[in-house]
Amino acid sequence: MKNATNDAPVPLRAREILQEFGRTLWYLRGILAGLLVLFVLLTLGMHYFGGPVETVNRTPSPIGQTLYFCAITALTIGYGDVVPTTTFGRIDAILLGLIGLLITGLITAAAVRGVQEAARRSVAEG
Repeated sequence: MKNATNDAPVPLRAREILQEFGRTLWYLRGILAGLLVLFVLLTLGMHYFGGPVETVNRTPSPIGQTLYFCAITALTIGYGDVVPTTTFGRIDAILLGLIGLLITGLITAAAVRGVQEAARRSVAEG
């Protein structure tokens, strides 16, 4: 039978969690880089072919506003202050949202794995 003191939870260290998180992100670097490249290409496509306009004054959005719109769309926030006006732009916005979900999911999974691996190692070390 185990002693009650051996069953006490071992505290996790933030540094170990962050190291495991970083290690996992390093393994996923190819996928994350590919998604980032797709984000940049879709942002450029939105600017040149999506017809993004500011809803307040209905004027074409400059590249900075378009980048802002694409980032807000990828984060699935969607304020609605910039909107695409073409069919291509609307399809592009959907793809940006999907890419944002993938990136968010991968980073969340890497964080969870970081905590799990740090916990596994701390239990193994005793």
